[in-house]
Amino acid sequence: MTAPAPTTQRQRRERVPAVLVLEDGRTFRGQAYGALGETFGEAVFNTGMSGYQETLTDPSYHRQVVVMTAPQIGNTGWNDEDDESKQIWVAGYVVRDPARVASNWRSRRSLDEELANQGVVGISGIDTRALTRHLRERGAMRCGIFSGAAVADDAALLARVQQSPEMKGADLCAEVATTEPYVVPAIGEKKFTVAALDLGIKAMTPQRMAERGIEVHVLPANATLEDVYAVNPDGVFFSNGPGDPATADHQVAVAQGVLERRTPFFGICFGNQILGRALGFGTYKLKYGHRGINQPVQDRTTGKVEVTAHNHGFAVNAPLDKVSDTPYGRVEVSHVCLNDDVVEGLQALDVPAFSVQYHPEAAAGPHDAAYLFDRFVELMRGDDKDSVKLMEGQRA
Repeated sequence: MTAPAPTTQRQRRERVPAVLVLEDGRTFRGQAYGALGETFGEAVFNTGMSGYQETLTDPSYHRQVVVMTAPQIGNTGWNDEDDESKQIWVAGYVVRDPARVASNWRSRRSLDEELANQGVVGISGIDTRALTRHLRERGAMRCGIFSGAAVADDAALLARVQQSPEMKGADLCAEVATTEPYVVPAIGEKKFTVAALDLGIKAMTPQRMAERGIEVHVLPANATLEDVYAVNPDGVFFSNGPGDPATADHQVAVAQGVLERRTPFFGICFGNQILGRALGFGTYKLKYGHRGINQPVQDRTTGKVEVTAHNHGFAVNAPLDKVSDTPYGRVEVSHVCLNDDVVEGLQALDVPAFSVQYHPEAAAGPHDAAYLFDRFVELMRGDDKDSVKLMEGQRA
């Protein structure tokens, strides 16, 4: 008689019940995925069909429970090359049908194993389509995932979810940023020096700049204006990051100092929101945000439509139909989301500064927006007068 095959750790976890509880009381029951235990965060959904490793290691997902809308996740396993930061940042992970076999020549272990290794609590086997529709209708909200010994009476679990912190008003960028400055050297001939404020920066962002001959000095989120100019930058960059931009008063003040000195400025995602605030615009929380790698955006300076990668739950409140007067001159909305008219980019016309709400570095793709790094290089090439002419030319 043949002995039964040994039960793997993953198979044991698959047999453990798990429950996801939303703050409005709706619950979804499935099986444990990743680590056992409990976790809390804001439930959001990601529409990407690939790039889950880059998503999980994106610091912008700090304190968020990510629901994957693609039905099967984990097919290519986990490798040691594609991480966007030093760790997985999501608070929890939700999938419908986890791949039973990881199949890729670079794979070193399964996604389930890596989640467990890093203590990330997840759930599988639930109807992620129903959950996504619920979040679209009701909006992103707090949730909890409970598995193993953490599973309890639904009313008790709901009470714990409702006691967890909200994303609105959360000041999180310092929790994910570097604590010490470091340098990413230019690839080939060094042409420029950029001071990059790390608000949750992804590894591919300084890489894209280094490919263009830029030496990138990555600074902590709490770096001062003096810290920024201590590296003698040709340009200043503000990265993506988690949390509510309404809490980023320090970073807004630094951005205003950069604008006053007329140093070329480029911001991505959280950096776009900070530039918006520095110019005098407000920010607001979106109902359920944009997260995925298939969002259509129009570059209004060229008329071109790009497929872009997004990860944001807040946006800038700026008028789409006119050029705005600000303390730093004229500013217009340069990019707009074609799904819902959300502001996706800002462009100053009298100082050398621009930003976008999405991710042009997009390690997992798409790469339609990579030209924005070239636009930053062009700003750093010219003097102030030439920079403004460049902006005006793009607008025309």
